[in-house]
Amino acid sequence: MNGTSKKRVAVVGARGLVGQELCSLLLRHPTLELSHCWSTQELTGDNSNPVPGAPAIQAWNGGAGVDAVLLATPHGASAQLAAEALDQGAVVIDLSGDLRIKDLALWEATYEQTHPCPGLVDMAVYGLTELARDEIKNAQLIANPGCYPTSVLLAVKPLVQADLLQPDATLISDSKSGVSGAGASPKASTQYANVHENFYAYGVGNHRHAPEIQAHLGGPKIMFVPHLLPCFRGILSTIYVQPREGLGMKEIHAALSEQYAQETFVRVLPAGEQPSLHAVQNTNNCLLGVAAVSSGVVITSAIDNLQKGAAGQALQNMNLALGLQESEGLL
Repeated sequence: MNGTSKKRVAVVGARGLVGQELCSLLLRHPTLELSHCWSTQELTGDNSNPVPGAPAIQAWNGGAGVDAVLLATPHGASAQLAAEALDQGAVVIDLSGDLRIKDLALWEATYEQTHPCPGLVDMAVYGLTELARDEIKNAQLIANPGCYPTSVLLAVKPLVQADLLQPDATLISDSKSGVSGAGASPKASTQYANVHENFYAYGVGNHRHAPEIQAHLGGPKIMFVPHLLPCFRGILSTIYVQPREGLGMKEIHAALSEQYAQETFVRVLPAGEQPSLHAVQNTNNCLLGVAAVSSGVVITSAIDNLQKGAAGQALQNMNLALGLQESEGLL
């Protein structure tokens, strides 16, 4: 296929870790062309990191001339850019948190600001690909899930939907992420000296992904605690669930195995086996392990936060929304 027949894609936020991952995937994609890429500062006028932005701003024009726009931009900035790109007829995938939570009051409490474009919230499809495929195929605007929510929801949402869990029992997700989850901006907490041979919980009780997980899980309450791992990429979530009376590990394992039997990127390991970060790093895969612990069940979910937790899942969603093979550019 020559370049002129490829669908054209723009990336905004190309200087960030997720933006770089998106550009890398698109440059290898067989039927998509990375036609434009901009930093966030070029399009939002943020002068905290000045760049020569005038040519890019003129070329932007709401993403005119492209088939799709990927927004790897901060919350608060993405929604307005999404509105401009939608006006030009582009498919938009927002990788920020702007459109993930439908409850505006909850969103504003979580992000501590007034929502910039409330009219877009109901329009956006929550793009957890394997569990929303039919909606994504017809979507013009997709809210790409957060990395932690992807790891947790793929593991437990099918069980909630199948009513296999005790409705009054709290789920516990003990989730660990590499430092790339904090983004590219330098922070004392992610400096080598503070991460090397160290491990700690953070955002306990106030992490922005907790309301997102609860909003899309439904059913039982979930207690979510994130931790920082001394590695660059990957998320491993250890999730403690209580099955309904009479059910156990066998039924939970069978339900997840059936749910994902035909999936390319989600695989349930044989009962008792556990996933590792090494097995998913630099891939778009999610590996799930299921084991019995006392009277409960533990589900372990491993993903690469920059791929399945962000750029890879966004590309899955974009492939579907543009009528392409879902796995193109990801295998």
